[in-house]
Amino acid sequence: MVLGNLLLFIAGIFSCASGAFVGINIGTDVSNMPSAPEVVAILKANQITHLRLYDADAHMLKALADSGIEVMVGITNEEVLGIGESPSKAAAWINQNVAAYLPSTNITSIAVGSEVLTTIPNLVPVLVPAMNNLHKALVASNLNFMVKVSTPQAMDIIPRPFPPSTATFNSSWSATVYQILQFLKNTDSYYMLNAYPYFGYTSGNGIFPLDYALFRSLPSVKQIVDPNTLSHYDSMFDALVDATYYSIEALNMSGIPIVVTETGWPWLGGANEPDATADNAETFNSNLIRRVLNDSGPPSQPKVPINTYIYELFNEDKRPGPVSEKNWGLFFTNGSAVYTFSLSTSDQITGNNSDFCVAKPNADPGKLQAGLDWACGQGGASCNAIQEGQPCYLPNTYQNHASYAYNDYYQKKRSVGATCDFDGTAATTTVDPGHGSCKFTGSSNITPNSIGGFTTTVAPGPVTLQGGSGTMNLQVSEIQPLISALFLALVLL
Repeated sequence: MVLGNLLLFIAGIFSCASGAFVGINIGTDVSNMPSAPEVVAILKANQITHLRLYDADAHMLKALADSGIEVMVGITNEEVLGIGESPSKAAAWINQNVAAYLPSTNITSIAVGSEVLTTIPNLVPVLVPAMNNLHKALVASNLNFMVKVSTPQAMDIIPRPFPPSTATFNSSWSATVYQILQFLKNTDSYYMLNAYPYFGYTSGNGIFPLDYALFRSLPSVKQIVDPNTLSHYDSMFDALVDATYYSIEALNMSGIPIVVTETGWPWLGGANEPDATADNAETFNSNLIRRVLNDSGPPSQPKVPINTYIYELFNEDKRPGPVSEKNWGLFFTNGSAVYTFSLSTSDQITGNNSDFCVAKPNADPGKLQAGLDWACGQGGASCNAIQEGQPCYLPNTYQNHASYAYNDYYQKKRSVGATCDFDGTAATTTVDPGHGSCKFTGSSNITPNSIGGFTTTVAPGPVTLQGGSGTMNLQVSEIQPLISALFLALVLL
C-alpha cells in the first residue's frame, strides 16, 4: 500500500485541557492479540486517555490499574437477559467486574449491550430493566456517582436523519427509547451513539459528497444546510449527532448529552468497497480528532462537546463479513500505525529518542528479504547475531531477522538522516524488541518492555526497491537536510 511521502506524525494527543476527549474501542476478534499489559503499553505510549471495552475482561482490567485511563466496560448482548431479569445477577456483575477493580482501575461507565434495539430486538423488553438493575447495584455499592450506565444504539433507529431538525426515532422503538432517555435523565448519564459517516456516505447513493463525510471543506454551492433552521453542517458527523439531539427533543426530552461510542473509517475494502482506503481513513480520523478537540458541539448544541471513541485499536481480522469489516484498526498488534495520521490539533512534531525500527507484521516476505539483504549489505548493518546458532537467530522468520537488521542499520545511521521505512515494511516502536539473550542495538540501557509503549511516527524518506536487483537504495543525501531540521525541531520542543 503506497501512501506517499506524507509528513504526518502522531502527536499522541487524545484529550485536551478543555475537557473534550477522543477515546478508542478495543475489539478482540484479532489473530495474535497482544497480552493485556502490551495493549496498555500501546495505549499509554500514545497518551490514550479513554478506552471502551466490549466486555469486562479481567486481564485488561487488571492491566489498566493505576494507568489513569478512563475505562468504559461492557455488558455483552448475551449477558443482558440474565441481568435484566435478575437484580441479584446485576449486583454480582457489579461486584465482580466493577467494584473489585475500583479505584485502581478507573472505570467510569458501563455500556449495556451493543445496538440491542436493531440487532437483538427480542432483548428489548429487558434492556431498560437491566440498566435499572445495574444502577441500583451501583447505588448499593455507593458507586453511582462514579460510574454511569447507558446503552449504545445505532443511527439505524433514526430512519431519516436529514434534515436533522426533522429527525425522529423510529416509531417502533419510541416507547423503549423514551424509557432509556428517562433513565439517562434521572441518573445524570448520557446517550451513547454509534455514528458512522462511512455507512452514511456509502449507502447514500451519491446524495452527499465524499468530502462532506471526511470533514473536508465544501465550496459554497455545495454546502449542506438544514432548510428549516438554516444551520450549516460542515460534516456528516455533526449532522448525525444533531439528528440524534433533535430526535431526543422530539420525545420532549432535553439536557442529555451525546457521547459517540463508535465512529471510524475502514482503510481497506474489497473490490466493491472503493471508498475503504488508507487515504480516506487517515483523512477521516485526523479530521475527526481535530473536530472533537475543538471542544464544541453541533449547531443545535454548540456548547456541548462531542466526546468520541474511535473504532478501533486493532484490525479484527477474524470478523466475518466483507473485507472492510476486518480493517478498521488504527494500529497493528505490534503497535505500529496502519497508516500515517496526525492525532494533534497543532502542527507540533513529537517523537521518542528511544525507539527501535522493526518489521511490520504481515509485510510482504519478498520485500522483507530485499530489505534484509540491503540492510546487511549496502546498509552496513551488523547481522552476525541473526546467523544460525547466534542469540537472535530464533525465531527463524523474515520478520524477526529483518527487524534485527533494520534496527541495527537505523540505530547506526539515523543521526545522518536514515529512516525506518524500508519500502513500507518497517515502523518504529518504543518497546524493546529484544528477547532472552537476544539484545537489539540500542537496548543496552533498557530491558524488554520496560518502556511500555509504541510510537507510530513514520519518518519520511524515499526508499525504493530496485527492479530485479533485490537491493534497496536509500537516498540519504536527498533527505538529510530535511531530517536534520526535523530532529532539531524535536530537540527544541
